Amino acid sequence: MASYVVTHKKADSFYDRYFRKGELQHQTHYCPGCGHGVAHKLIARTLDELGLQDRTIFISPVGCSVFAYYYFDVGNIQAAHGRAAAVATAAKRARPQSIVISYQGDGDLAAIGTAEIVHAANRGENITVFFINNAIYGMTGGQMAPTTLIGQKSTTTPFGRSVRNEGYPLRVCELLAALEAPVYLERVALGDNKQIMKAARAIRRAIENQVRGLGFSLVEILSSCPTIWRMEPVEAQTWVREEMTKVFPLGVFRDRSKEATPQSELPPPPPVEEIPRILGYEDGGRGTTAPGKKKAEKQDYRIKVAGFGGQGVLLLGQVLAEAGMDAGLEVSWLPSYGPEMRSGTSHCHVRLSSNPVDSPLVSRPNVLLALNEPSLRKFLPAVVQGGWVLYNGTTLPEDCRRDDLRMVVRPFTEMADELGEPRAGNIVMLGALLEATGLLTEEDVTQALERLVKSERWLEIDRRALLRGRETIKSGGGNGS
Repeated sequence: MASYVVTHKKADSFYDRYFRKGELQHQTHYCPGCGHGVAHKLIARTLDELGLQDRTIFISPVGCSVFAYYYFDVGNIQAAHGRAAAVATAAKRARPQSIVISYQGDGDLAAIGTAEIVHAANRGENITVFFINNAIYGMTGGQMAPTTLIGQKSTTTPFGRSVRNEGYPLRVCELLAALEAPVYLERVALGDNKQIMKAARAIRRAIENQVRGLGFSLVEILSSCPTIWRMEPVEAQTWVREEMTKVFPLGVFRDRSKEATPQSELPPPPPVEEIPRILGYEDGGRGTTAPGKKKAEKQDYRIKVAGFGGQGVLLLGQVLAEAGMDAGLEVSWLPSYGPEMRSGTSHCHVRLSSNPVDSPLVSRPNVLLALNEPSLRKFLPAVVQGGWVLYNGTTLPEDCRRDDLRMVVRPFTEMADELGEPRAGNIVMLGALLEATGLLTEEDVTQALERLVKSERWLEIDRRALLRGRETIKSGGGNGS
C-alpha cells in the first residue's frame, strides 16, 4: 500500500464544514480574490503552529468578516460595529490566560471604532489586532472608508475622494505609533506571494507577543476587494502592490518585542461581599444605617428631578439616592443632561423602593421636582394620579393645574437667596419634600449631604436650606399646597 505525507491541509483551527452555507460547505462566503480568506488562513495556521486553538477568543464585528465565527473553530464573540477592541479588552481582562484576537475592517476600526482602538492601544491592552485595510466599505455597497485613497471613486465619492471635501486617508499604524504603550505595529500587504509570506511572519509575531504577555500588537493588512473595486482578482492584487502601498507604506512602525518585559498582572477584583465595606456601606450595601434601624416599609418612589443646568438637579438626585440607601431602601440614580455646562436642560431619574429596582428609568413618576417652568410643562403630563409635584415658582401656571395631584408651589430659589445663596434652592426644595411626604428622615438626608458635600461652608448652607424647606411646609405658606 502506497504511503504519503500530508504537506498542506486546512488548519485545525477552522471548522471541517462551514454550516452557514446550505451547499458548498467547504467554501467561505468571501468573493473570489478577497483578502479575507488569505488573512483567515494565515491566522488559523499560526494558531495551529503555536498550539493556541483551545485558548483563543476571536472577536469579529460588523463587516465582511462578520461571519468569522462560522469559520474559526475557537472561542468567538460577535461585537457591535466598531466595538471589537473594547470587547477584546473585556474578554482579556476576564480571561487573562486566553489569546484574544480582534479582527476588524477599515470601516469598523478606523471610523466608528477609532476611539476604541486608540484607547485600547494607549492602555497597552495585551490583545492582538488584525486590521484589514481594503480602502472601501465592502459589505454595505462600496461607500468611502477612512482609508479610501485620494481620487478613488466610491458610491459616496463618485467623482473621487477629495482632500478639500473628505480629507486625507487615515494612516492607522502611523497614528498609533505616536502612543507610548503599543509594543508592535506593522503594515503588511497581500499583493503577491512574497508579501503574503511577510504578512504571515508579522501575524505570528503579533500573536507571540500576546503569548509572552508583552502588550498591544496590531498588524495592518492591505487587502484587495475585487468586487467593490470592480476589478479582476489579479488586477486587484496589482493595485494593492502598486497603488495602495504608495499611500500606506509597508514596514514596521514599532517593535519593542525584544526588550519589552511581560506586563504585571492586574490586581484581582475584590470579593463581592467586600464591596460594601470598600464603598463605606458596612451593613451590606445599605449605607451607614444605625444598628437596629428599621427598614422602611413598602415604599416605591419614582422620582423625576428636572431643571436648568446649574440648579443642582443632579446633586439633588444623588442626595435622595444616598439617603435612600441609608434608609435601607433599594435605590437607583440615572442622570440625563444636555451638552451645555450651564443653563442647558438637565434631569435625573431616582428610584427609592422597598423591592429590588427593575429599571433605573422613570417614565411615569409619582414625584416630580420641577425647578423651572419648562421642566414642569415637559414632565407634568407623565406624573401618575395621586402623585406629588413640587414646583419652584411663585404661582402655578393655570394650564398646569391637575386636581388629581398633590402640588406644592414655593419660590425655593428666592428662599435660598434669603439665606445668602440662591444655588441652594434645590436643598430648600428637598426639605419641603421631606416635610410634605415623609419619604426620608432628616437624619438620613443629613448623613448623605455630609458624604457628598465636601465644603464645610456649603454643608452649613445646605443644613439651613433643608430646615427652611421644612418650615415652609409646616407654615403652609405659598400657593398650590
